[in-house]
Amino acid sequence: MRILGLDIGEKRIGIALSDPLGWIAQSLKTLERKSIKNDVEEIIKIINDYQVEKVVVGLPKNMNGTLGESGQKVMNFCEKLLEKINIELIYEDERLTTMAAEKVLIDADLSRKKRKGVIDSLAATFILQTYLDRNRK
Repeated sequence: MRILGLDIGEKRIGIALSDPLGWIAQSLKTLERKSIKNDVEEIIKIINDYQVEKVVVGLPKNMNGTLGESGQKVMNFCEKLLEKINIELIYEDERLTTMAAEKVLIDADLSRKKRKGVIDSLAATFILQTYLDRNRK
C-alpha cells in the first residue's frame, strides 16, 4: 500500500511517497504552486500513477498546539482535494519538520539556492516517515 506525504506551503508543495510495504518514505518532487485547481489535479495524477491508497498531510500548528492561519489554509486545500478523491487523508503534526529538513541540508553543505528546491520534498519525507514509524505493524 503506497502512502503519499504532502508538505503544503504557500509557494510549493513537497511530495513524498512510501515504498509499497509502507515502511520507507522517499522524496518524490516539489510542486511549484500555480492555482488550487491545478495543484489538486497534479496531486490526483500522482495518486493515480502510483496507486496511492492514503494521503498524509503535514498540518502546521503553533508551538502551543493551536491551529493558526497556515494550518487553516492547509485544511482548506485538503477539503478541495477530498472533493475529488475518495481515499483516506490524515493530518500529521509538522511542527519543526522544515527546520529539521533545513538542518540536514545545511549539514550536507547544500547552497541556499539548492536547498530551496528540495527542502519542501524533504520536509514531506520527514512528515510521512514520522507517520510510517508510528503506525508500523
